[in-house]
Amino acid sequence: MTTQSAQTTQTAHTSQAAQATQTAAAAPGPAAHGHGPRLPWAKLAPEVYKAMIALDAAAKKGLEPALVELVKIRASQLNHCAFCIDMHIKDARKAGETEQRVYLLNAWEEATAFYSPKEQAALALTEAVTLLTEGFVPDAAYDRAAAHFDDAELAQLIALITTINAWNRFGVSTRMAPGQA
Repeated sequence: MTTQSAQTTQTAHTSQAAQATQTAAAAPGPAAHGHGPRLPWAKLAPEVYKAMIALDAAAKKGLEPALVELVKIRASQLNHCAFCIDMHIKDARKAGETEQRVYLLNAWEEATAFYSPKEQAALALTEAVTLLTEGFVPDAAYDRAAAHFDDAELAQLIALITTINAWNRFGVSTRMAPGQA
């Protein structure tokens, strides 16, 4: 990713976070869960926010843009981060992703004809890393991904999954409002 591209990503995230906080604060009535946004974390912890932007840019290097967005959407679905789901679906569309693949992503295992074996392996690893239901990433999920990604790509994929999970936790814990991405 070029410096200009990283700056564009940083500007987009900064603008989106600020807009989401302002819109949610100005919106009439409480959100569906009965609570509005908690705090503008990016403004209150700017060094952490800048580090997250840099981590995000570094994590997706060398990975296919469409795959990056599928991973980000799927992790965000699992984490119930409405802000990130909204943003990354819009980003996926801009990158040329089809509506059908976006719609089916939540049930990708039932719609395997729409995703390549490499994408399926990445999605399986995304679920394993995001959920950690057994307290670890099962060998089957890791091995499946390792069969489709070389070591450097696999390291980047794990970094990407870890990064979107961190973004999701910021979004969910501070109740960032969707619709501003």
